[in-house]
Amino acid sequence: MTLAHTILTVLSEAPHSGYDLSKRFEESVSCFWKASQQQIYRELSKIETQGWVTHELVPQQGKPDKKVYQITEMGKQELLNWYAEPSTPTPIREDLLVKVLAGPYVPRPLLIQQVKARQALHQQQLERYLEKEACFQQLETVEPALKFRYFTLRRGIRYEREWIDWCQEVIDTLKADTSLY
Repeated sequence: MTLAHTILTVLSEAPHSGYDLSKRFEESVSCFWKASQQQIYRELSKIETQGWVTHELVPQQGKPDKKVYQITEMGKQELLNWYAEPSTPTPIREDLLVKVLAGPYVPRPLLIQQVKARQALHQQQLERYLEKEACFQQLETVEPALKFRYFTLRRGIRYEREWIDWCQEVIDTLKADTSLY
């Protein structure tokens, strides 16, 4: 998946400024796609050149005019073409897994510290996702677009829980198995 297709998907719901897009990324896309505000602005420029989006200047009081982007018919077709392509898993590049692999060659307390630190990060992210999930408790009554957003949030929740559980398994094993020392 590319950043361009993520932006086109968000713009399919409604027009947004670059700033609004970055906020949407933080609110609803961050559990599966990360992008900085700078990356979003660069990509908007590229996809506008390709004709996939256009913008309208909206005057603002005491600030520069705001560009509000919307998806074009060509952008909708590009999104549909991309959507029809088979999806493949993203290759894993995870430095903590390399650190665990290096476990026989480093002090166990240092590895346990690394795994605990990562577990804490995943716990914090899980808590943020669970706060967002509370908004979806009445899922039957929300609009269809929100239901699909909920599906992606649920995947993010499961991802974080799996990391937390795996970290705990590693910590427990390292603490209990003295043959690993």
